[in-house]
Amino acid sequence: MLSKKKLILLISLIAVYLLSACAEKEKLPDGSELINKNQFIFAASGEFKPFSYINDDLTMSGFDIEVGEAIAKELGLEPVQKRIKFKGIVEGVKTGRADVAVASHTINPQRSKHVSFSTPYYYSGPQIFTRPDSKIKTVKDLKGKEVAVAKGSTYSDTASKYTDKIKTYDSDITALQALSSGRHDAVITDFVTGKSAAQEGFKIKGKQLIERSEQAIVLPQDNPKLLKRVNESLEKLREDGTLSRISNKYFGEDITSKPE
Repeated sequence: MLSKKKLILLISLIAVYLLSACAEKEKLPDGSELINKNQFIFAASGEFKPFSYINDDLTMSGFDIEVGEAIAKELGLEPVQKRIKFKGIVEGVKTGRADVAVASHTINPQRSKHVSFSTPYYYSGPQIFTRPDSKIKTVKDLKGKEVAVAKGSTYSDTASKYTDKIKTYDSDITALQALSSGRHDAVITDFVTGKSAAQEGFKIKGKQLIERSEQAIVLPQDNPKLLKRVNESLEKLREDGTLSRISNKYFGEDITSKPE
């Protein structure tokens, strides 16, 4: 019989294998692969209102969710939501927990080492948010200041260029709530998220828009045929005005067209 120590080690190794193993997928006639051949399983966090948020029945709604559902319809598949904490979404797609992620991921070189990106489905950018009485206006004013960001977001890297005092939260909304209630000096987050939070009554004010960024759908690198189908679907949704309509519903403006 195995000793207790060896048994624990064996169980641990099995658990690591199960967690790291990629899910078996079904190959479709066009060469693309899905977890279930009739479903489009897309991940989002539910932590990023108005992009994705949780309803009373534990389903998700929001801009990202409706984009994911529109792509599924274009593909002729059943949309299936998969809620994953934002910091774990890229790894979740990589290891087969979802077919794709429609979760406001910024295209950047670090993520591109591990996953593929679709063409952008909206354009955004990190902005500084402070309380209304703050003297912070630009990134130069962030030196030595405490800045809050969401875990797993690109905004932590952005903040680290200007300060070494960074606090992380599970979501952008909780970071903004903390700022609004008197904690930290600033938050760096997506300008649309901050704007929406201010409209909902958060005691925050937008300051410098730091840069522009492109948000895209995340896919596994070993599924190029699915990437092609998703890009084709996005192009149709741009052309027929669906992306613009969804954007205007949530933001009152079109954030899906590339800024000039």
